[in-house]
This record gives sequence, structure tokens and C-alpha cells, in this order.
Amino acid sequence: MDEKDAGVGSLEFSAKWKDWVAVKKMTIRTDTKPEEIAFNLASIRQSIDRKAFEILGVYINIKDLDDYASKIVSGKKKNFKDIADAVQELSSPESKKTVEGSCIKNPDLKDIANAYLLRRVVQLLGLDFDVNQEMLAKAYKELKLPKPRGRQPKK
Repeated sequence: MDEKDAGVGSLEFSAKWKDWVAVKKMTIRTDTKPEEIAFNLASIRQSIDRKAFEILGVYINIKDLDDYASKIVSGKKKNFKDIADAVQELSSPESKKTVEGSCIKNPDLKDIANAYLLRRVVQLLGLDFDVNQEMLAKAYKELKLPKPRGRQPKK
């Protein structure tokens, strides 16, 4: 193996909590494209965000927030005017009541519930706050999104 083929770096992430295991590894060589690195970093971030909210779902009713986010974006399009209108709705009394109702087990998590709700509204309108794999795959056709896992056999 010559120096050009030798690894010049790596991207490694592993986590285990109860039944959840996430392992992401990538060898970075001199010919690795920046978009490939960004694609893998986005995968890690998306996994972490999804799991953090899922873990807090023990204390926050995520389903209620998802349902409310869907209601807010109903009939809206992917444009900044509709995003502004949707975000404006997040300051309504109904939104405040929904967030408070989702945090009955721990009222101190309202800020986290609000963050989740804002993120879901923006995502449901087809945007995101961060670089994500979908954006990168759209811009770089050679990057392929992982296919959803098929039906898994029972253990």
C-alpha cells in the first residue's frame, strides 16, 4: 500500500444504551471527498438528535407534538412565508397548551419540547436547521441514502 492509499484519518462514532446501538465508521483517505465526510457526519448528528428526543419521550409526549406540528403545517408549502406563518403559530395559546400538556411528567422540559416542536415544523415543511443526508444526496447524486430496513425477523 503506498502513501496515497494510506488512511489519513477516520470518523468513528459508537453508542450503546439499553437496546440501542449505533456504530458509524469511515476511513478518510487523501482522495475522500469532503461531501462524503459531511454525509457521514450528518448521519451521526441525525442519529443523535433522533435518539435524544426518543429518550426524553419518556417524559415528553412526542406523539402529541408530532400531531400538532402536522396540524400547523397542513396546507402550507416549502417557502419562507409559510415557514414564518407556521413559526408564528408556535406562539399561540394553543401551542403553549400543547407543549405544556406534552410535559405533564416533567414541566421543566418545556424548552426541550418547544425545540422539538420547532424542529418538526421546519422539517415537515421540507427544510432543516443543519446539513442532513437528504440535502447532500440531492446535491451529490453519487451519495446514496441508506435504504430503510426491511421486515426484521423476531428474535
